[in-house]
Amino acid sequence: MSMGLLTFSINVTLDGCVDHREGIADDETHAYFTDLMNGCGAMLWGRVTYEMMESHWPAVARGDVDAPASMRDWAVALEAKAKYVASTTRTDYPWTGSHHLAGDLATAVRELKDRTADGVLVGSGRLASELDRLDLIDEYRFLVHPMIVGHGPTLYERGLPSTRRLDLVSSAPLSNGAIAVHYRRRA
Repeated sequence: MSMGLLTFSINVTLDGCVDHREGIADDETHAYFTDLMNGCGAMLWGRVTYEMMESHWPAVARGDVDAPASMRDWAVALEAKAKYVASTTRTDYPWTGSHHLAGDLATAVRELKDRTADGVLVGSGRLASELDRLDLIDEYRFLVHPMIVGHGPTLYERGLPSTRRLDLVSSAPLSNGAIAVHYRRRA
């Protein structure tokens, strides 16, 4: 069994903002992220992102909240997906398929990659920055939105020890003006 890739994926505006309230949340963007998630073996989040997701998506998946089909598709796929949470402050994760990543972060994430051949999708900006500082991110799948918002939080606002050189795997425009970009760390 080969080790899975760790992919950082997030919505980002042209000025680097990763605030979840910004960006275009339409059928096309939800379908993009649903396809991306369906292609991986597990999700990985920090506690803050997990709690934000946990507070909304299970109700959508159950049909307790009115939502377009594309959002319900995302919610149902997310409900079925293995979800891992890196947290030093919370250990109880009752949401279906949720697991706590305990102990040393680098070791725990390497072990998760080792046992997840289909790869792991990281969707938390701060956690991804920390994992990148540990040289654990293999790929980047950003949905770049056609807007400048002028506020944070932003990608890598806490910095990195060195520049990451990337190779373009693919890029594709969406009809809403966003661009899906896929980069791989240069060897």
